[in-house]
Amino acid sequence: MYRLLDWYEDIRDFLEMGGPVLLVIGVLTLVMWILIFERIIYYRTGLPGYIARFTDQWKARDERRSWNARRIRDAMISRVSNKAEQYLPLIKTLRALAPLLGLLGTVTGMIEVFEVMAFSGTGNPRSMAAGVSKATIPTMAGMVAALSGVFASTLLARYAHRKVEHLRATLTTER
Repeated sequence: MYRLLDWYEDIRDFLEMGGPVLLVIGVLTLVMWILIFERIIYYRTGLPGYIARFTDQWKARDERRSWNARRIRDAMISRVSNKAEQYLPLIKTLRALAPLLGLLGTVTGMIEVFEVMAFSGTGNPRSMAAGVSKATIPTMAGMVAALSGVFASTLLARYAHRKVEHLRATLTTER
C-alpha cells in the first residue's frame, strides 16, 4: 500500500516539475498505447477469423478468372487491408504529435525562465532552474513517447502488410 502511495507521489511530483504540457503528453501517450494494444489484441483474435472467412468465400467460388471475379478478389483484399490497418494512421499521428507537444513544453518553460529573469534578474539561479526543468522534462517525455510509438507502430504496420500480402497470395485466380 505504501509503495503505491510512493509511486503516486513520485508521478505527481514529476507532473508538477514538467508543467501542464506534461499531463497532455501523458494522456496522448496513454491513448496511443491503448490503440496499440487494441491492434495487438485484434491481430491475435479477430483478424485471423476475418481472413479465414474471405479465404473460404473465395475457395467456394466456381469461377475465379473473369474480370468480375478479380474485382471481387480485390474488394476482399481491400476489406481485409482496411480492417488490418484501422487505427494505424491515428497511432502514427499521435506518435508525431508527442515531440511537438514536448517542444510546446519547452517554449512554455522558457517563457517562465524569461519571466523570472524579468522580475528578479539573473541573480536568482534557483528560481531560473525551476523554469529550465519545466522546459526540459516535457521535451524528454515527448521524445520517449514518440520513440516508443515508432517501434510499436512500425511492427504493427509490418504485420498488417504481411497479412494482406499473404491473403493476396492465397486468393489465387487459378483453380
